[in-house]
Amino acid sequence: MSSGLGTRDSGLGKESSPESRVPSPESRLVVADVRARAPAWTLTPEAEARLRAAVPEGWALHLVEAETISDGDGNPAPSPEVVDAIADAEVYFGFGMSAPLLAAAQQLRWVQSAAAGVKSLLGLGLPEQGILLTNAAGIHAAPMADLVLGGVIHFLRGFDVAVAQQREAQWVREPWVNPAAGAVDVRPREVADCRVLIFGAGGIGQAVARRFAALGACCVGVRRRPELGAPAGFERVVGDEALDDELRRADVVVLSAPATASTERVLDGRRLGLLQPGAIVVNVARGTLVDETALAEALAAGRLRGAVLDVYTQEPLPAASPLWRLPNVLATPHVSAVSPARFWDRMLALFLENWGRYRRGERLLNLVDASAGY
Repeated sequence: MSSGLGTRDSGLGKESSPESRVPSPESRLVVADVRARAPAWTLTPEAEARLRAAVPEGWALHLVEAETISDGDGNPAPSPEVVDAIADAEVYFGFGMSAPLLAAAQQLRWVQSAAAGVKSLLGLGLPEQGILLTNAAGIHAAPMADLVLGGVIHFLRGFDVAVAQQREAQWVREPWVNPAAGAVDVRPREVADCRVLIFGAGGIGQAVARRFAALGACCVGVRRRPELGAPAGFERVVGDEALDDELRRADVVVLSAPATASTERVLDGRRLGLLQPGAIVVNVARGTLVDETALAEALAAGRLRGAVLDVYTQEPLPAASPLWRLPNVLATPHVSAVSPARFWDRMLALFLENWGRYRRGERLLNLVDASAGY
């Protein structure tokens, strides 16, 4: 296997002519399909200049001009431009990959996805075809961890009740200082008083742990290989077999693990029943990790203080879902990873590092393990 990366466009500026983007016969080609329709994800002019300037000798870059989608599964209707370009590509850099695009690729050896999820990509059989697959795991960790922390504080400090009172122009202090029997109890808790159980101690889970630990919380991680030890921010880590015991002691449960067969509905009705009254559940992983029906029932019954949800079993979340109407749910529309000012700095740094490793024949960062599912 060749260990290098190619690029079809050797020009260093947007003004370069179309002819400059045609590789010589000996050039190795990289196709970059990263002009997302959504402004929050599209390649910035600064990142484009860095990418063009990084093209090494012997490689060519084709930076696709046509827009694409950025949902991580690839564009189901790829543009004619990218379909034509990928026929000669050794490397593809985009927001996932779709089956029609893979079918057009004749020389592909490496796919760098600008998204973290890879379930659909593994379904295409990339590793079985000898194609290396790397993802954007960890790139989104900081903004996602910020959302987790903010969402938990939303319930710890009773912001949900404050917003409801504000809408009605009500000044009622009792929920915070002297809640009546059977009424909403939002007596404030400090972050430092919380035991935070984080299911998934990868990049996202580690960013969450560092934030909570900095505020004095005790963070316990659940990871597939606890023998790897506890990353910074975690007091300790345990394996899956200890999950039930840890749930019984958790004030906050954060789901930040990949969606795999082994994590599907890991937080089901039985495990939700293990949580102590007043616990807060956060899901920024994938909707399949939670039994949403059981979660809605626990929230409606008042057994949980609240849920912070950014991902759902079905997206968009159906209008009929009870999660929309529960006052103790903070629902966001799968936007925890959005960080327009910083995404491309992080993403391009990862791609360029991997490009160098690929050319030198070294192990790539974020190489997806097909057997593990991420």
